[in-house]
Amino acid sequence: MGGNVPGSLDRLRSALASPAALERVVAGRPGQGGRTAAVLILLSFDADAAGREPGVAAGLRCVFIEKAAHLRRHAGQIGFPGGAIEPADGSKVAAALREAEEEVGVRPSEVSVLGVLPPAHVAASNFDATAVVGWWPRPRPLVPHDVGEIAAVHDLPLPLLVDPAARSTARHPSGYAGPAFVVGDLYIWGFTAHLLAGLFELAGWDEAWDAGRFSEIPSRFLHGRR
Repeated sequence: MGGNVPGSLDRLRSALASPAALERVVAGRPGQGGRTAAVLILLSFDADAAGREPGVAAGLRCVFIEKAAHLRRHAGQIGFPGGAIEPADGSKVAAALREAEEEVGVRPSEVSVLGVLPPAHVAASNFDATAVVGWWPRPRPLVPHDVGEIAAVHDLPLPLLVDPAARSTARHPSGYAGPAFVVGDLYIWGFTAHLLAGLFELAGWDEAWDAGRFSEIPSRFLHGRR
């Protein structure tokens, strides 16, 4: 399953093998002994798009989920497939792959694991979530499988997220401030944006952007943090 990995992922794969580099990704919100969870950062490649998109991330895409608006935590927010680790999972990698299959229908056999990030803390739900970075060599359209929790699946081109024009600093009424990404009508912030920013730095895709440009979190994506 590991074939056809584009050269633009070489630096990321090397960084995922460096403990020091990985610790920098979660330095701002390290694990704090909370409940354990795992998410899957699922990357794929669109060769047709690579010929049209600029930059080192050309052709690369990433799968995101949009949480259902009625949930008690993280309602309406954009995130990675994932959830709580269960005793039967056996490992954090197995948990991330199981959750991705349950939520969006990607089978574990379809995914090659490139690496695993250290746990990062999610204050709103008191989870210490481990991000598994996966390569999906044969992508296909996805739809929500767990329709009780997932409102939509978004397969987004990474060049749109890397673009400095898409980046700002999210400002929450509680005083929280952190990275944010805007693609179309989607607003990505909090834990997911933090990991995404760290991933871009690891992969060498980061471009200079204005961290002093603040943005208010739209109400559609705000409900999950009290």
